[in-house]
Amino acid sequence: MSSASNVRRWLMTGVSYMIPFVAAGGILIAIGFMLHDPVDVVKPSLDQALADNNIPALIFRLGATLFGFLVPVLAGFIAFAIADRPGIAPGFAAGAISGAMGAGYLGGLVGGLLAGLIAKWISDQNVPGAIRSIMPIVVTPLVTTIIIGFVMLYVVGKPVASLNKSLTSWLATMGTGSAIVLGIVLGLMMAFDMGGPVNKVAYTFATGGLANVAAGATDAKEWTVMAAVMAAGMVPPLGLALATVVRKNLFTESERENGKAAWVLGASFITEGAIPFAAADPIRVIPSIMIGSAVTGALVEAFGNTLRAPHGGIWVFGLVGGVATYVLAIAVGTVVSAVCVIAAKSMGGAKVD
Repeated sequence: MSSASNVRRWLMTGVSYMIPFVAAGGILIAIGFMLHDPVDVVKPSLDQALADNNIPALIFRLGATLFGFLVPVLAGFIAFAIADRPGIAPGFAAGAISGAMGAGYLGGLVGGLLAGLIAKWISDQNVPGAIRSIMPIVVTPLVTTIIIGFVMLYVVGKPVASLNKSLTSWLATMGTGSAIVLGIVLGLMMAFDMGGPVNKVAYTFATGGLANVAAGATDAKEWTVMAAVMAAGMVPPLGLALATVVRKNLFTESERENGKAAWVLGASFITEGAIPFAAADPIRVIPSIMIGSAVTGALVEAFGNTLRAPHGGIWVFGLVGGVATYVLAIAVGTVVSAVCVIAAKSMGGAKVD
């Protein structure tokens, strides 16, 4: 088996174990938003939600808890695919550190691969028989976790955190210029890593602006930015879901099944629904969804749509200013992404069933 095939197999193992967390967590979050005002659902702490018997907030917390496992599960099972059971603990550690430091799922991919390769190398060493028996349970996981922990802390995490800070400052400066250009940039960022650090910088930029808006200022620029970010974040899963319906033969059976979940995840503003497709075919998928999200971001800014909620997808369309043109912007971006993905896979000789 070629190196490229091995890497694909390792990545898809991690993704396949992550999908139930994405689907269940995303749907629970969407249900919480559907049942109550998203701001009131997100705001209460777990203790407060329990004390108030706030069912929508508790449902949201369940979904958010599942989402907290995404990067560790992805990294852990990538490492498992490479090194078997000795790779699981260090892989989970790499993913947890990646999430804590803001390196996101891309950091998890790198951390999972490194953890698995290190664990595999240690496992393959020729050691005395007395030690060999405890290698898979103690030695390999322990040594690998120490190594990958410091690699994530000093090599992967810090540069990404620095990049995030720079990107946030850049976006704040750009916000004073062309609204349409800002919409394009935010759209590109939302689709680039689908919930990763770049995506989170754009999202945090938008939600941070909401905090500065006085109640009732429906034409505030910050609400237009929030609208652009959510619409652009909905497009990647929706575009890929549409592509799996229009050209089924370009996608594997597993991808077609993931496409069904992507409709719900995209509609609920769960950009992570696009991750399985991007992990399996990043060269063709990521540029395609970035184009669609950029188109949507530009259209939302051009239409002047506003959004007063920090999340929710279709469940908060009642809080959108100019909902008809907002839906149009999302629909156009979805079609553009689907067309780009289909064209890229058709010309690129994508593997099909």
